Amino acid sequence: MNVDDLRGTTVGFLASGGLDSCTVTHWLTTRGVRVVSFTADLGQPDEERLEDVAQRMLACGAAEAVVMPLRREMGEAGIAAVQAQATYEGGYWNTTPLAREVTVRGVLPMLRERGIGVLSHGATGRGNDQVRFQLLANMLDPAVEVYAPWRDPAFLEAFGGREEMVDYCARHGLPVRSTRASLYSTDANLLGLTHEAGELESLLTPASFVQPGMGVRPTEAPDRPQRVTIRFEKGRPVSIDGVAVVDAAELFERANAVAGAHGVGINLHLVENRFVGIKSRGVYEAPGMELLGTAYAFVLQTILDRRARRLFDACAGFLAEQVYQGYGADLGSRLAQEVATGVAELVTATVTVELYKGTVGFVSLTDAPHSVYDEENASMSSVGSFDHLDSEGFVRVLGVGARAASLRGQVRRPAT
Repeated sequence: MNVDDLRGTTVGFLASGGLDSCTVTHWLTTRGVRVVSFTADLGQPDEERLEDVAQRMLACGAAEAVVMPLRREMGEAGIAAVQAQATYEGGYWNTTPLAREVTVRGVLPMLRERGIGVLSHGATGRGNDQVRFQLLANMLDPAVEVYAPWRDPAFLEAFGGREEMVDYCARHGLPVRSTRASLYSTDANLLGLTHEAGELESLLTPASFVQPGMGVRPTEAPDRPQRVTIRFEKGRPVSIDGVAVVDAAELFERANAVAGAHGVGINLHLVENRFVGIKSRGVYEAPGMELLGTAYAFVLQTILDRRARRLFDACAGFLAEQVYQGYGADLGSRLAQEVATGVAELVTATVTVELYKGTVGFVSLTDAPHSVYDEENASMSSVGSFDHLDSEGFVRVLGVGARAASLRGQVRRPAT
């Protein structure tokens, strides 16, 4: 689909309010396309007033500018990710992919209400977001068409990159805050910040180059540790330090504040595999996710036996990749999430952790009715129901197979 196909029609454009949003909105309107902009309120810490984003979109030519209240949905997506322990390649909590899914789920009903059949976005042709927007929209509403300016030859002819867009906005007096001197780009929501591009594309640039937006660098964290107690009930964090938390957005606001202050989940460096087949480098922040996710993991250690653990871990890794690639709504993701949801029914416990210079250390775990950890049976002393003598026959049975493998030449034995 290209801009000529859209003349005289209305498109719903997902606008963040940045350089791409302003440029695309104005460029489309000058070519006879009516633009209705939709901005998701995902609890972005870098935008104090999303109404200002709406005003910028109107100033760039949008016929209507809508702010979608999706903070609670963003928080619920974070809880689901914690329950699934779904981190991508080295610990990335998928904060941006989750935001894309929440945004698409939120905008589709609004498009239908207005009779708009085309969804547009400003994601580039090199990144993951173009795939996420496309696949999620296609899955959730197959009737909706998706228009991506960065895959339109006419748009690419006009804009080779960021520099041309900055110049275009300056020529037309558009209210953008970006300049040619921007050191890197940041995508923000309630769950975390993702930093990429610009100076971060060089592997000579350390992660500490990024100025944290959700806390402090671990090296700048307090010299005294802080203990934090989290109560889980059926997989949901319901209180922090004894103070009840009901709203999912409030949960992450509080978790972000306490964890970010100690450098937890701040400036994770990751060179990852994009879905389009190229490597990219990101620096990530997700303090609340890291705090809640680590505390949740401590409970799982006491609940899952080795067979359940193997299945759960496989589903966690699978779901993390699915969400990262934009398949979070398909059958595979739903089945994997059902495993996580089933396990979450057993995650009831009170966990105390210690935050210190970027780390989350275990302190204690109590009131966990579904824990199969038994202190007496785990003991090396002669207590509990586990009799050391019972292991004699168990180990001998295991040894039968070990000897047979060796005698049949399946084991490479040392030379005698």
